[in-house]
Amino acid sequence: MPSVRCCVLIPVYNHGRTLREVTASALQFTDSVLVVDDGSTDGGPATLQGLPVTLISLPQNQGKGAAILRGAEEARRLGYTHVIVMDADGQHKAEDLPAFFAAVEEDPCALIIGARNFNVPGVPGSSRFGRKFSGFWMFLQTGVPVSDMQSGFRAYPLQLLQAVRCSETRYSFEVEIAVRSAWAGFAIKEIPVSVYYPPRGERVSHFRAVADNIRISLLNTRLTVRALMPVPFRRQALEVEGLSLLRPGHAFRTLCAAASPRQLAASTAWSLFLSTLPLPGLQTLLLLFTIGRRRLNRLCALLMMPLTWPPFVPGLAVLLGYRIIHGAWLTEFTIQTLGYEAGYRFLDWMAGSLFLAPLLASVGGALVFAAASCFALLRRPGAERRDTSCGPAKV
Repeated sequence: MPSVRCCVLIPVYNHGRTLREVTASALQFTDSVLVVDDGSTDGGPATLQGLPVTLISLPQNQGKGAAILRGAEEARRLGYTHVIVMDADGQHKAEDLPAFFAAVEEDPCALIIGARNFNVPGVPGSSRFGRKFSGFWMFLQTGVPVSDMQSGFRAYPLQLLQAVRCSETRYSFEVEIAVRSAWAGFAIKEIPVSVYYPPRGERVSHFRAVADNIRISLLNTRLTVRALMPVPFRRQALEVEGLSLLRPGHAFRTLCAAASPRQLAASTAWSLFLSTLPLPGLQTLLLLFTIGRRRLNRLCALLMMPLTWPPFVPGLAVLLGYRIIHGAWLTEFTIQTLGYEAGYRFLDWMAGSLFLAPLLASVGGALVFAAASCFALLRRPGAERRDTSCGPAKV
């Protein structure tokens, strides 16, 4: 990767009262500042007269995400490798820029997020809630813990912004780019930063509570659905086509190339255990939430879930549960036993699942471990995964 060259990028939309002060503070730490005017109507960009900055003006308001991407294009043209995005409302402090410069030097391929210190006066309750809410969805979708997903104080490698494609162009862009960057294999790191919230009467925010929250909710729905799909993300170290149980040989070879036999066995066992339990509608969410915590292989875990779908495994659980509770096998399958007595069959299912879940997990995990271990021994010597530096494929 070429030597690191950072510039500060300040997207602005109708923050004329604070724009000059924010820009001047950034110039105290760097002589490379880009300001992207996202269609302001308050004359704010005119306040920059006399400051040594590059000003880019968009003809109409397109959203913060669009402004960041336009500024990144200009930064790339000027020969920079990274942009550090600061908000124009004065919330971020230029005194934290040296910490960003150091973090970028330490890991040039990572997305660096400034985790704001909320132990200060004036932090809105909505910001505290939004921070926890967005962090939950980030972890659910990627397994990567991020404490402040809503922070706009970030350092982006330009290669990341070029490789990772997003559909959002407004505030929700910052959520989507973080999730898709994690999927693409970029590291997500945080550094502590300070934050300032002016008194409510002086605060200027363009966040639309209803419209933007709906947009973010729809985005999280799309991202969660994508996370549930047993199809690999295109990453910088492993590029493979979609996996499917309809192609078991291809899927198994791909998984063995991406994870150790122990990790595949643990992923299989945990997936079979959770998906066999009588928790309709919750198994997948629990699996997604625990994959990251247990350091499991996401693809393997999701691929194993269909093995427990109806009718075979739930039906077997009902039979076992009936045997456990009544001491005999269920032999009549009529409208009476399966319809009118459905409540009793649900209890049978619960009892049988509690017995069947650990059994399937143990057997499935042992079989996968044995198969993956044999495959590892038979692999051609010298066959290793490709490793590239900082340029994942587009996702």
